[in-house]
Amino acid sequence: TLVTDVSEPSKVTNTSWIVPGPASWIYWAYNNGSNNFQLVKEYVDLAVEMNWPYNLIDWKWNEMGNGGNVDDALKYADEKGVKSMLWYNSSTNWNGEGAPGPLYILNEKESRVNEYKMLHDKGVAGIKVDFFNGDGHEEMNYYIDLLEDAIDYKLMLNFHGATIPRGWQRTYPHMMTVEAVYGAEWYNNLPLLTNRAAKHNATLPFTRNVIGSMDYTPGTFTDSQHPHITSHGHELALTVVFESAIQHMPDRPESYLTLPNPVKEFLSKLPTAWDETKLLDGYPGDYVVLARRKGTTWYIGGLNGEESPQTLSFDVNELVSTFNKISIIKDGAEERSFDFENITDISGIDQPLEVNCLSRGGFVAMIE
Repeated sequence: TLVTDVSEPSKVTNTSWIVPGPASWIYWAYNNGSNNFQLVKEYVDLAVEMNWPYNLIDWKWNEMGNGGNVDDALKYADEKGVKSMLWYNSSTNWNGEGAPGPLYILNEKESRVNEYKMLHDKGVAGIKVDFFNGDGHEEMNYYIDLLEDAIDYKLMLNFHGATIPRGWQRTYPHMMTVEAVYGAEWYNNLPLLTNRAAKHNATLPFTRNVIGSMDYTPGTFTDSQHPHITSHGHELALTVVFESAIQHMPDRPESYLTLPNPVKEFLSKLPTAWDETKLLDGYPGDYVVLARRKGTTWYIGGLNGEESPQTLSFDVNELVSTFNKISIIKDGAEERSFDFENITDISGIDQPLEVNCLSRGGFVAMIE
């Protein structure tokens, strides 16, 4: 996009340590869960079960108890083959009484570099920095300082409560994602998202996500403090439609582990960085059908942003000339159910394939 075209080329010469992938994430279901060693272990185990490479340990990990501290959690994850990421308060905005920690560690260069070295030595893959104060020049310089110092210690970064991406992902490819969006976290905060999510979700591919990775945290099949009324097909489709180099998977372990096997398999193999993206159809707020390619496999996500059922479609021939099968996971009869369709007779598919979606529904498809 133009945003990255006018940015400086990469300052990272060896990018082998920058590895996109999904991450299990505790905060959506348990706001203060990262101070509980036993809960953190459950999310590490979820990452193992789902073949996700990362686990994000969120705010208040510096207060961790219930059988272990953060070093114990890092060791447990390492033994399980899961890379850990840790949350930090930027200490520029919410830093007064009651502010979550750790605080005041990254602001000054000497302290920041010492912390980065310690994290690198402990095998931490990256950090999430939260609660930035605004878009003034001091904050902009702070973002760059965080990114530049992280290069020497091979730490990937996620900015939360932050400004929009500004092309920095080209110059600093270890900036994996940025929030700057009204995402699934807001089911925790206010009831506003419940009734607006479907239309909002069908708008974001045309707006916010165009300019860079978006840490929406998609794929919620249960409820947080406020319920979601989007369908299971819609929630699954968000993981394809929304691009984020680290895709934080926010639901409870028992939610993912009890999904139907085809859905678990889909999420276990889901790429988070893509070779090609095509908008197949859509109108902001109404619906979107987006295709993303990884290698020779196309992943398609469709979202219905409307309050009534809608038929979405995609033309296979726009994407490939030859293929072996098409697997579709779509809305079941009820909002919180799935239906499955596998097409192996590929002869004579000369018309767009139609998928019936519930109100606020959706689907995913894989063309292999």
